[in-house]
Amino acid sequence: MFKLAEKHLSSSDQILAKLIETYKPCVLAPKTNYFEVLCDSIISQLISTKAAETIFNRFRALYKDSISPIAVLSTPVEQLRSIGISLAKANSIKDLAEKYQTSLKDQDFQQLSDEEIISSLTSVKGIGRWTAEIFLIFSLNRPDVLPAGDLGLKRAVTIHYQLNDLATPKKLLEIGEKWRPYRSVASWYLWRSLNNKPQ
Repeated sequence: MFKLAEKHLSSSDQILAKLIETYKPCVLAPKTNYFEVLCDSIISQLISTKAAETIFNRFRALYKDSISPIAVLSTPVEQLRSIGISLAKANSIKDLAEKYQTSLKDQDFQQLSDEEIISSLTSVKGIGRWTAEIFLIFSLNRPDVLPAGDLGLKRAVTIHYQLNDLATPKKLLEIGEKWRPYRSVASWYLWRSLNNKPQ
């Protein structure tokens, strides 16, 4: 996919062509431990990368590196809070674990469309569209996802496309039309240009 994506993006957008030449190859590898990834996403929201890593390592240690919905459901909220997880995030992780027992199943993800997955994930307390879109890109490696609300992407587009003001989601989607059907790869290169993770 990546060679085709890079060829398409380079031919359709001169700015991306320069970024691809500078930062290639695109490094996106699927992550199959979906439940763990989603727990990490919830924990990481609105805190620094370093703090998120510290708290998630404590969270993983609770389960001896084997994080499962059943194990999380059996963990008291107070125990989750004792390792630095806020009450709201603890409740979100619990809700994720509950839904993983019923409406969310790993084997379904490969069969569902991007929007169906976003709809399923955003039914969980504390998971919004951005988190679902990041999951589609970095865990499922879906090729054509553009998280238009992402601050890092907006900054990168503002810089590289020489906009006077911070790019709006509407402007990002407008510029990104020519990146279809590889908007995920375009996003990766824009993030990479900032030497930054999604935020």
